[in-house]
Amino acid sequence: MIVITLTKVPASLRGDLTKWCQEIQTGVYVGNVSAKIRDLLWKRIMDNIGNGEATIAYNTNTELGYTFRTTRRDQDVVDLDGITLIKQLNEVPGEIKHGFSNAAKYHQARLKTVKEGRTKNKSENKNFIALDLETTGLDPLSSEIIAVGAVKKVGNDEEIFSRYIKISGNIPHVISKLTGLNDEILQEQGEDLSDVLDDLLVFLSDDTIIGYNLKFDMQFLEGALEKTNKSPLKNRFIDLMPRVKKVELFLDNYRLETVLDKYGIENRSPHNALEDSKATLELAFKLIENGKLRI
Repeated sequence: MIVITLTKVPASLRGDLTKWCQEIQTGVYVGNVSAKIRDLLWKRIMDNIGNGEATIAYNTNTELGYTFRTTRRDQDVVDLDGITLIKQLNEVPGEIKHGFSNAAKYHQARLKTVKEGRTKNKSENKNFIALDLETTGLDPLSSEIIAVGAVKKVGNDEEIFSRYIKISGNIPHVISKLTGLNDEILQEQGEDLSDVLDDLLVFLSDDTIIGYNLKFDMQFLEGALEKTNKSPLKNRFIDLMPRVKKVELFLDNYRLETVLDKYGIENRSPHNALEDSKATLELAFKLIENGKLRI
């Protein structure tokens, strides 16, 4: 049996803990799990506790019949001849000492204000572009790009880039079903890869490029640039997927559609390069508004 108490921890951690324990009172959880699960739960708590505090007590083969762990900084768990005791600390390790002068406090506040202002201006003034590709498969060496979509926000205006690309082979049935593209569409509306890349490079300019699972797209794009004897990109790249994984710890999965649903973003045509780019751009703005992304 285990008893866990949580204080001022993220709501996501409290919700996750209810999968294994019963919350019998706010912040107090009771469960009956194996030692392995208990240790994994404690590790999960330690990884996601934020600025909160946690204590766990559980049965063990000691004089008392139980032991405990805690993250409280004003207490220390000590072992006295096999008996676990709590030692109250007069001085908290790492505690900030008070007594700064008013001038020092003013200086720190001013620096913080200036820094926040610079960050805000940087995010507002710097153009960035959301990019997405559709391909015939997952391997950059054997698969080809069939569609490129990109969108950027300049002031109140939105500029878009959308092209189809002719390929040497046929689109696999599973890809055609997923994207809605087929051989006929590419033959009628597709363009030469080199020409599309030339226009894309102009559109991208030196702006920051963002994407969701951008590493996948960049492998194809960099391979296509090399294949057509063009210079590699020197733009700054930001992949939103690891940013989302860092702030959304308990999603069922991290597919784009799942993340968009979490943030209330509608994507009318999933697996359409341009529509995915628009949705990715909106996701970036959501993360910026929430203070989770700086560009």
